Amino acid sequence: MKYGVIDIGSNSVRLMISVDGVTKRKDVITTRLAEKMGTEKVLQENAIERTASAVSFFVDNARCENADEVLIFATAAVRQAVNKQAFIDKVKLLTGLTLEVIQGQEEAKLGAIGALDGKDGGIIDVGGASSEVLIVKGGQIVYSKSIDVGAVKIYNECGQDKEKVLQFVKNSVSEYGNIPCSEFYGIGGTATSIASIDLKMEVYDPNKVQGHRITIQQVKGMRDMLLDMTIEQKRALEGLQPDRAEIIAGGVALVYEIMKLAKVDYLFISEMDNLEGYLAARRGGE
Repeated sequence: MKYGVIDIGSNSVRLMISVDGVTKRKDVITTRLAEKMGTEKVLQENAIERTASAVSFFVDNARCENADEVLIFATAAVRQAVNKQAFIDKVKLLTGLTLEVIQGQEEAKLGAIGALDGKDGGIIDVGGASSEVLIVKGGQIVYSKSIDVGAVKIYNECGQDKEKVLQFVKNSVSEYGNIPCSEFYGIGGTATSIASIDLKMEVYDPNKVQGHRITIQQVKGMRDMLLDMTIEQKRALEGLQPDRAEIIAGGVALVYEIMKLAKVDYLFISEMDNLEGYLAARRGGE
């Protein structure tokens, strides 16, 4: 069976093409759905339009590749929005498909299914409008927490103000409380960007990103570097997608604070994430 699986995040829309449970490729379009949501949690009309158009493009792409089924799910920006139904209806109008809105705890679980592949361990998933930490021990979930803070939200709240970012992030991670000890995998766009920057990749290579190990000292150094750079400097930074220039510093700062809170010295980066997890959970990993 060939599947097209589409993840509608707060910063980007992603498509995974999977055949018999094996990921063949992933594509991404940055649409910044959570842009200017504000405390009112309202999706802006232009953000709805460009994101729904990206979803429609990926649905057409999957159908052109003769996918047997196309699955669509949405995470933090949609689940938090007071006008989420307007977005769901727009996607339905353009594609004929109904998307599934994933709750925070479920998002964490799906990420763990994808990244851990049945092993014990933890995941750190810093997204655009939410961030998840989950730990599996003895095959059981022993800790799971999703907070409504992510890279886009940090940018919306703090802009490029270094001190504001640092304080906002430090305050935010207190919601996680005591995180049990574990070996952690970083998933999502912030984590893979950390690997790509560290590896100075001119062309993104998922095979090099998968399993890349980075220390907390390296993450702290990257955080400090990014917070001191202008947007233009970040757009030109080797290994960073220019579309992430505005939000990457806050995302990396949040990863660092979570690592510090969890008392971990290093993080493995995983290309496998909630796309694989969603397909495995919904279709038994066919």
